[in-house]
Amino acid sequence: MLGLMQSQPLLISGLIDFAERHHGDAEIVSRRVEGDIHRYTYKDSATRARKVAGALDGLKLGFGDRVATLAWNGYRHLELYYGVSGSGRVLHTINPRLHPDQITWIANHAEDQVLCFDLSFLPLVQAVHARCSTIKHYVAMCDEDKLPKDSGVPRLISYEAWIGAQSDSYTWPVFDENTASSMCYTSGTTGNPKAALYSHRSSTLHAYAAALPDVMCISARDAILPVVPMFHVNAWGIPYSAALTGAKLVFPGPAMDGKSIYELMEAEKVTYAAGVPTVWQMLLIHLSANGLKFSTLRRTVIGGSACPPAMIKAFNDDYGVEVLHAWGMTEMSPLGTLCTLKNKHDALPEEEKMKIRLKQGRAIYGVDMKIVDEAGKELPWDGKTFGDLYVKGPWIIREYFKGEGGDPLVDGWFPTGDVGTIDADGYLQITDRSKDVIKSGGEWISSIDVENIAVAHPSVAMAACIGIAHPKWDERPIVAVVKKPGMEVSRDELLKFYEGKTAKWQIPDDVVFVDAIPLGATGKILKTKLREILKDYKLPVS
Repeated sequence: MLGLMQSQPLLISGLIDFAERHHGDAEIVSRRVEGDIHRYTYKDSATRARKVAGALDGLKLGFGDRVATLAWNGYRHLELYYGVSGSGRVLHTINPRLHPDQITWIANHAEDQVLCFDLSFLPLVQAVHARCSTIKHYVAMCDEDKLPKDSGVPRLISYEAWIGAQSDSYTWPVFDENTASSMCYTSGTTGNPKAALYSHRSSTLHAYAAALPDVMCISARDAILPVVPMFHVNAWGIPYSAALTGAKLVFPGPAMDGKSIYELMEAEKVTYAAGVPTVWQMLLIHLSANGLKFSTLRRTVIGGSACPPAMIKAFNDDYGVEVLHAWGMTEMSPLGTLCTLKNKHDALPEEEKMKIRLKQGRAIYGVDMKIVDEAGKELPWDGKTFGDLYVKGPWIIREYFKGEGGDPLVDGWFPTGDVGTIDADGYLQITDRSKDVIKSGGEWISSIDVENIAVAHPSVAMAACIGIAHPKWDERPIVAVVKKPGMEVSRDELLKFYEGKTAKWQIPDDVVFVDAIPLGATGKILKTKLREILKDYKLPVS
């Protein structure tokens, strides 16, 4: 027997409609590429999103056609989020930090029909457009009077002229909630990048779950600064969760340095922020160097890569900001876990609470997870036994776009490529990527643990640990280190710093000081590139 409730599809257009109707005067503030501050409301955003949909109709785009963006976090990008998906097309956010050859390959593989871009990416578009065979329309996200003359880009129009002639009375179409809504390519797989193709249903469910109190705890009382890019896994779903709750949005645009982020936070009374550790490191350095404090910031979600304990402690102890440690991936839309304490943890000493906060957290509703051994046997949740992490759920990938890479699932579970432990309370701790874990004398060494200790040293800005072949022990860890500006630390001093903080056999054999550690397009450490840089390195003879 079926239930007798109304059947109404979960569509992304419903989110912006809700925000317009119930939170129409809530603000959306953006620092633009031009450098000025733009502000308007959800009502304005919804009106212009409908104009985007009408403009796409005017281009005769078909249902399911892909519309690409090369854009920073800003109000026009948000309008495309809703106008493209809401009209039944697929939003394809391209990471502008990728190499032009990769961008060309991705655009062609996605068969993008339209490319909308911020003017700061005009040189990139000029470099790739001749090789992007499917793109028929180019839209510069600017006012008509800012449209560059003789750009060399064919059929280039300005965003404001493009949507300006459209009616704001567009009616959103109603269709199957499993229809594709957006796509994001991941470089975290072998071979060419592969695309995760999200649906209206999966993105709406993810938005609901992400807003829950034990997850991001987003509400209409928040002013949210998503520093995580809108071109990276839909900014962790924040543009959707913010509309669902009516939270104020503050977009940083291209200014991602510590000073710019801090000034925007203070000016707009930001209560909540989200970003990767490399961005927050710049912010903390700016705060420390200038003796600054936060006046309104209370919580920050940190994900993308493991957050160093020193960063969590600095936010918590020095600035009174709660860090919500998160884990996920492009194939998961992206949230899988988020670390908040349970009621029974309130009475624990602070050092015990910190041990929990350092973990990646508990699975959020909608995500199931398990750890398995090499034979695929499920392992116990004891907080000690580590294995390969598998996940499944309604916003987790079933297969990649166009079937690239074949069937990625194992008995219905998606193998994440991460290695970790899960404790009796369900808290996940990622110990490494499976390709980065170091095997030494039959025992495993977590490169993340080695890095976290190094970063805790007051003179260290960034650290990356890799394994080096060893004739006796198979592999031994070394740590590459970037020193903070004006600070000094020697190899011996840093190795001594490890004593008492980890087992002796887990202390790295050497420290290599470098000017910079290679980062990927999403701010993660590129250990493949680091291994290439250090390919001629030889372990010291002991």
